[in-house]
Amino acid sequence: MAGESKASGGWHSGRFAHTFAAIDLGTNNCRLLVARASIDGFDVIDAYSRPVRLGEGVALSGVLCGDAIERTLGALDVCAAKIARNRVTRARHIATEACRRACNGEDFLSMVEQRTGLHFDVIPPSEEARLALASCEDLLDPEIPFGLMIDIGGGSTEVSWIRVRSSEGRPGGVATELIDMTSVPWGVVTLTESCVGTLPRERPVGRACYDDMVERIRADLRPFCVRHGIGAAIARGDVQMVGASGTVTTVSAHHLGLKRYNRALVDGSRIGRDSILRICEQISALSVAELTGLPCIGDDRADLALAGGAILEAVCRQWAAPVVRVADRGLREGVLMELMRQADRDADPLCRQGA
Repeated sequence: MAGESKASGGWHSGRFAHTFAAIDLGTNNCRLLVARASIDGFDVIDAYSRPVRLGEGVALSGVLCGDAIERTLGALDVCAAKIARNRVTRARHIATEACRRACNGEDFLSMVEQRTGLHFDVIPPSEEARLALASCEDLLDPEIPFGLMIDIGGGSTEVSWIRVRSSEGRPGGVATELIDMTSVPWGVVTLTESCVGTLPRERPVGRACYDDMVERIRADLRPFCVRHGIGAAIARGDVQMVGASGTVTTVSAHHLGLKRYNRALVDGSRIGRDSILRICEQISALSVAELTGLPCIGDDRADLALAGGAILEAVCRQWAAPVVRVADRGLREGVLMELMRQADRDADPLCRQGA
């Protein structure tokens, strides 16, 4: 992970004095990273990811169900053990759409803290966008003045409109400003449950149903597009697009012809809009049972792949950016970078004097 240069104060102060951890508890996945600072960012020393489907049924019932809670508690027990074993000294753990939406979300997180000792902050969509941008900033081209970042989650999809400029002192020579963002209340879990959740695994979804999913997303994207004149900026060649999500990385892996997922090949790769639309078209014609047989999808992602493809297709039809830069990184990486910056500030005598 590219990052920032060595902090003032030497190798044994600031970020270099700590072991960091970040958990991203989303609607579909529970993800942990444990890392130490390096000269160009950080090195991951432990990681964990499990599709716990915490938000199962939340869009319809408004509550976290018992099975989802038990799956998630089991995953968080593993995370807590890894954090303790690695002697983490600075950590932040965040929860997103499922806990925002569920009426028992706060009660659930209190139960988590009592059982595991892990405290979670429920963050708003605007902070999701900010953290995702922090993790993806060095993928942006400083010569293209605007960026459009798409983060397809389990419960919602965040779209960020970004100003980009050159900066020699920043990672990748890029500085960014988050101009605005919007949160579409549909992600791969919520859209699946709303539109195709009762469909037999052996039956492909009808074209009308798939087109309805695409249009449902586009309807929520149009006002944001109009507000910022994004379509006209794309036509001028002033916009670059970054996609940060399991859907985008899966489509990239399929495009690259990978038999097994390889993050080193996917993160930072580029995929053309025409290729994305072609792959989404292929996915739309397959049943869940058939999708399980595709490399890099399998049983874990097959039932969500159709909704993910519909969201990604909606984005690419709304905004005709010719290429999407692929980011296999997200909120955890953004949290880690902020924790490291705070450790540097805490170790800087000038910052302490000004506090």
